[in-house]
Amino acid sequence: MTYDFYITSLIVVLVPGTGVVYTISNGLFRGRVASSVAAFGCTLGILPHILTSLLGISVLLNTNEIIFQLFKLVGVMYLFYLAFNIWMQDGIIAVGKPKDKKSFIRICFRGFMINILNPKLSIFFLAFLPQFIPINEVFPLKLMFTMSAIFMALTLIIFLIYGATASRFRDYVISSPVLTQWIQRSFAVAFAAFGLKLALLV
Repeated sequence: MTYDFYITSLIVVLVPGTGVVYTISNGLFRGRVASSVAAFGCTLGILPHILTSLLGISVLLNTNEIIFQLFKLVGVMYLFYLAFNIWMQDGIIAVGKPKDKKSFIRICFRGFMINILNPKLSIFFLAFLPQFIPINEVFPLKLMFTMSAIFMALTLIIFLIYGATASRFRDYVISSPVLTQWIQRSFAVAFAAFGLKLALLV
């Protein structure tokens, strides 16, 4: 592996996306532990895309227009669902620390679903990983597994940092109902924008 792989992976992970927004929102409204669980869920959601890319299934996904569009539609609808419920404040991103195990499971599951329903990730890994495989590599699949694991580790670490940083401002946010509502609706708009961006993906 070259430094180019590490630098490129770091840049990709650092760029704010749906996972970052979800992790930060949990840090702001639910605390550091909740943001850590969200980060873990988002990172876990990358795994199916990596596995399908390595197994070549994503080739079928990306070449079959009907399958791709159906997969994309589900992802778009889920992001719009999150946006609507956050805007209506019915508990998708509730204010206050989770009180039981089920709450943490829900946080993790939503993070997982956000990433697993994003077909752009399968396209990304299909195009991204092979670029860093030397032509004369004896065990290319093994190297791709290793790089995938490193990418997931970087994702988890960076997301944990994002969430921990956001959680430091939690007391300031929840002490102001007006600010809380404004931030929640900003997150709702962000998720809707991500959904629209995904819907326009060709």
